[in-house]
Amino acid sequence: MPAIPESTKKPNTWQSMVDSNKALLVRKTGEDTAYWVGKARAAGIKNDGELRTWMRDTFGVTGYAQYAVSWEMFGYPDFMLRDADELINGQYANHPHLRPIADAILAWASATEGVEIQMRKGYVSLHSPRRKFAQVTRTTNTAVDVTLRLDTPAAGRIESVKTRPDDPFTRRVRLTSTEHVDDGLLEILALALEQNS
Repeated sequence: MPAIPESTKKPNTWQSMVDSNKALLVRKTGEDTAYWVGKARAAGIKNDGELRTWMRDTFGVTGYAQYAVSWEMFGYPDFMLRDADELINGQYANHPHLRPIADAILAWASATEGVEIQMRKGYVSLHSPRRKFAQVTRTTNTAVDVTLRLDTPAAGRIESVKTRPDDPFTRRVRLTSTEHVDDGLLEILALALEQNS
């Protein structure tokens, strides 16, 4: 495995998504989460489905902006309240032999300028300043997959992935050992970062 410099960059958790959704709500409507929660309660909204329909049909507010209000009114999923260490530990709790593969990729991401790490419940996503370019997921009992938004032919280690028509993550590299986190993989990751920056 190539030497990767140390970094103090910390992974993000769901809190960054929560903050982003709250900011989106303000940009779209000019009002913050507390305003919309108060308005929804005054309108007698009782559940998430009612809230989404009401926000969409009455105010034209859709998508991620709705989540900011829904989570505030009806509670955050348990996994969204966990820190980065808890999330990664949970992903590999029953597969500790695969954790070093993920750790090696995260070491590269931590040391690479322009890469943001976002921890999720079942995977880790890697983002450029522009958008997500890779996802690291324990997919089987023996492998970790790096799924990529990458405009390059499927050849060599890069496999084609069957996706929905609107899903841009059509390439993957399957890893079964830390030896697979080599210069070749890091070049592939660097190319995906470059194409999505």
